[in-house]
Amino acid sequence: MPPEIAPLGLRVLLVEDDEGVRRSLQLLLEWNGFEVRAHALGASVMALKGEMLASIHLLVSDYFLEDGDGIVLLQSLRAAGWQGRAVLITAEPGPMLIDRARAAGFHAVLEKPLAKHALIKALTE
Repeated sequence: MPPEIAPLGLRVLLVEDDEGVRRSLQLLLEWNGFEVRAHALGASVMALKGEMLASIHLLVSDYFLEDGDGIVLLQSLRAAGWQGRAVLITAEPGPMLIDRARAAGFHAVLEKPLAKHALIKALTE
């Protein structure tokens, strides 16, 4: 039985193009009580409309995606009216990237490999 750190019904949109990393993060989040919708591409996220997008509370996105980047993805979601909390994950969190991410509305930028507690903390605090 998972420890259920997340409030019941909290939904995460996970966008990670590496299948192994995506699956690992999905399992970690589900184990901690989150409902997860996992996507490999930003385009599939942008295809979400209306109530489906409105039902998502949190975004965890990789910076480098096969079809774009996580910052542009969040900017597009914000333009569509989504106002949830967002966390960017990246293997290369330089100061310029962190500044761009924060300006786009990311709550946190976390370096890969992720410390699992850092991700859960960024999503829940």
